[in-house]
Amino acid sequence: MRSSVVQDVQFPKQPALQLIYDTAPIGLAYLSPDCRYLQINQRLTEICGISVEGHLGRTVHDCVPALASAVEGIVRSIMETGEPVTDVEVYGQRPGHNDERCWITHWHPQREPNGSIVGVNVAAEEITDRKRSEREIRAARDAAEKALHHLQETQASLIEAEKLAALGRLVAGVAHEINSPVGTSLTVASVLEQKCADFAAEAARGKLKRSSLSDFIEVVESASSLLVGNLKRAADLVQSFKQVAVDRSYFDRSQFDLGAVTEQVLSNLRPALPKNNLALEVDCPPGLAMNGYPGPYGQVLTNLFVNSVAHAFPDGKGGIITIRLRASGADQVEILFADNGCGMDDDVLRQAFDPFFTTRRDIGRIGLGLHIVHNIVTNRLGGELHLDSAPGMGTRMRITLPRVAPQRVTDS
Repeated sequence: MRSSVVQDVQFPKQPALQLIYDTAPIGLAYLSPDCRYLQINQRLTEICGISVEGHLGRTVHDCVPALASAVEGIVRSIMETGEPVTDVEVYGQRPGHNDERCWITHWHPQREPNGSIVGVNVAAEEITDRKRSEREIRAARDAAEKALHHLQETQASLIEAEKLAALGRLVAGVAHEINSPVGTSLTVASVLEQKCADFAAEAARGKLKRSSLSDFIEVVESASSLLVGNLKRAADLVQSFKQVAVDRSYFDRSQFDLGAVTEQVLSNLRPALPKNNLALEVDCPPGLAMNGYPGPYGQVLTNLFVNSVAHAFPDGKGGIITIRLRASGADQVEILFADNGCGMDDDVLRQAFDPFFTTRRDIGRIGLGLHIVHNIVTNRLGGELHLDSAPGMGTRMRITLPRVAPQRVTDS
């Protein structure tokens, strides 16, 4: 079989075909049905390091035993089906080398004029460099994905820290406001305690006078009135804090009056106004009924307030912060948060909502305040926001919210 096939092919007598084998940039070979090399070019012999002459007439098993089983299977398939086999990757090592090389191979039947298959033509292109590049790209992609995952975790941690910082500012505001009524109550209670002790001592001596009784009753009435008023003020502050604090209402959906919640949030923020020489103008009409999340809304308002105090008035000259609430049609409300501060240039305005962008990193800002505002308004509350500012012209944030916040899976 081998001798007849070799005679039919007659490679040495076909200069054009021989020239192709000698000059082709890829490996070429011609195999008999029993997997013997009838022809091969120099480039393909690099797989095993055996010369062209050393291949001719020998089987694949003799020359490249590691690939013999796969090659015999491909040749057998072509002989049985008559169909070519393409895009088969072959891996191997050159003799004396440890580096693995790869070829993409294509196998086509060689037919006689009567259609019978007398052999198989093999074309092999080395793709070792491409495979190496693909592995490097995959490794770089995996490293980039790992870095991205780490960055996302870091960002989530920083956002969570900023939320806690916002809560901390609320706590500080509440503590400052509560300190006054509680301190006053403590003073009144101390005075009342002393008056009670004096009155009891006078009564024990049996020298109690009507005038002393009248004075004591007057002191008790006055002290009681002061205590009730101041403790009620402290209780209202605690209630307002509970209304907007993250730990209770951040995840809770409820019905609330937008103006009332706004006033409750601002009551915790007002202590920052005098020391920054700022005035606050608020227009919160009652009756703006909402069905949503007062906690996230409170955080939006808190972040906008803190951002304005920190960035809009860097020279310490003070200014005015304005907050106005309005109905916008039957299904929406509009919140305007504005200041007459220094404003933003186009470059800052373009990046204002980007995470980690800040112009005051020198005082410890990390650039997440407005990013969190944007996320809460657009994702949690289902609203839209528009920022308008110019240098020396102040800043205006216009927020539009639906009266009924979008339903979330966790709500049900």
